[in-house]
Amino acid sequence: MRTGDRIDRVRLSLVYLPIESRAGDVKAPPLTEVAFLFTELGTTDGHAGLGLSYAKRAGGPALYAHAKEIAPLLLGEDPNDIGRVWEKLAIAGASVGRGGLATQAIGAVDIGLWDLKAKRANLSLAKLLGAYRDAVSCYHTLGGSPSLSVGELFETARRSLEQGAGGIKVEIGRTNPARALTQVRDRLGADVPLMVDAGQQWDRATALHIGRALEPLALTWLEAPLDAHDTEGLAALACALDTPIAAGEPLTTVDEHWQLMHAGASDYVQPDAPRIGGITPFLRIAALANHKRLAIAPHFAAELHVHLAAAYPGTAWVEHVTWLEPLFNERLELKDGTVLVPDRAGIGFSLSERSRVWTTDRIEFAESV
Repeated sequence: MRTGDRIDRVRLSLVYLPIESRAGDVKAPPLTEVAFLFTELGTTDGHAGLGLSYAKRAGGPALYAHAKEIAPLLLGEDPNDIGRVWEKLAIAGASVGRGGLATQAIGAVDIGLWDLKAKRANLSLAKLLGAYRDAVSCYHTLGGSPSLSVGELFETARRSLEQGAGGIKVEIGRTNPARALTQVRDRLGADVPLMVDAGQQWDRATALHIGRALEPLALTWLEAPLDAHDTEGLAALACALDTPIAAGEPLTTVDEHWQLMHAGASDYVQPDAPRIGGITPFLRIAALANHKRLAIAPHFAAELHVHLAAAYPGTAWVEHVTWLEPLFNERLELKDGTVLVPDRAGIGFSLSERSRVWTTDRIEFAESV
């Protein structure tokens, strides 16, 4: 049964967030900006919701173009029918698939609908979903770490811990970091959670060789040692190593994540809500992960993922980065190695004036009176 409220306006914005160049021993070119698709939804009862998706390096204009095609289909819809709306938008773009760019465009809408629903209930998103905790363990990623010396790595890590991070993740690219990381581990101490991110750079033999060399460091996890779609290779590696494997960041569908889980290919599941189509599919992945008694570590966008991680029954981490801060008027708060779940209604963030300055295109759809 539909409520009287309905969506009567949709605004889409393409925003390019400049960031400090991140270069290192990786296949991809340096990252100097991130394209964001923001969806602002309004309803006849005066409610509003904010959603987002993003593309790194390439894909921003295509993401925005797909969103422009499907956005008019939202007009007149009951904003509470989130699942039905998701399917409607997916069917509209079915000829280009149910993953990748098409799904990511839906993600910005879906997140906006959940934000709206939580605001209507005057609850944070975490509380609406059923929170298990008020704070989530967080880690900082050391950007450009393959090119840093041991001393630089330690000092950067020390500052992160002083700022409130609960763990440190080191990006290593194609290098063999065992010797340097052993020195960093010795300086940090055994109690600091330490993660390693290989960025999908290794082949199977290299992953096994370096993974075994890293075993004495008692890593919290080894992330992306192989291509995320190499389910067979990841499963074999997870079986061979004591170190937990984290994988799934680039995946864009529930099915792809389930394949990893079903194969025993990851101990930490890493769904990215905007990439997989929003909160609706994220909740399905979380349910599957909990069924398998796995931990989760959602990728990027802690402003959103802290809510989803707080509503997960098992072990959860979020990646806290400061890149997104200029886009919003509000800030996340770190305390004792955790990110506090915002107590504001919805996701708890609103677009800043600076985000408007970085907007390269904007379009609005509204119901005719």
